[in-house]
Amino acid sequence: QVQLVESGGGLVQAGGSLRLSCAASGRTSSSYAMGWFRQAPGNEREFVAAISRSGGSTYYANSVKGRFTISRDNAKNTVYLQMDSLKPEDTAVYYCAASRSVRIPSFEYEYDYWGQGTQVTVSS
Repeated sequence: QVQLVESGGGLVQAGGSLRLSCAASGRTSSSYAMGWFRQAPGNEREFVAAISRSGGSTYYANSVKGRFTISRDNAKNTVYLQMDSLKPEDTAVYYCAASRSVRIPSFEYEYDYWGQGTQVTVSS
């Protein structure tokens, strides 16, 4: 069992930056691939980024590639999402998730545990 708690969300102007954190408790997070998803009002939840168990491999949605960076610190059981050059269309609730997959999963059904989410609002 893994518990995930996101933090770092908030209100930022377009072009600004935020760093989200996801703290994992319970079984060590290094046993899981980790991902970030987001859900804007009226939209389905969508994949943002994922990182392998070791942190050696990452995968991004095209909409955030080059602007967002996912990383992890297994010693701290924490995953990060550095978001730069933010746009109003990045406004959403951001969710952290953990997967037992040995790959870098990008589909919701591949993830086993989810956090409660943190709100990110980008003003124009």
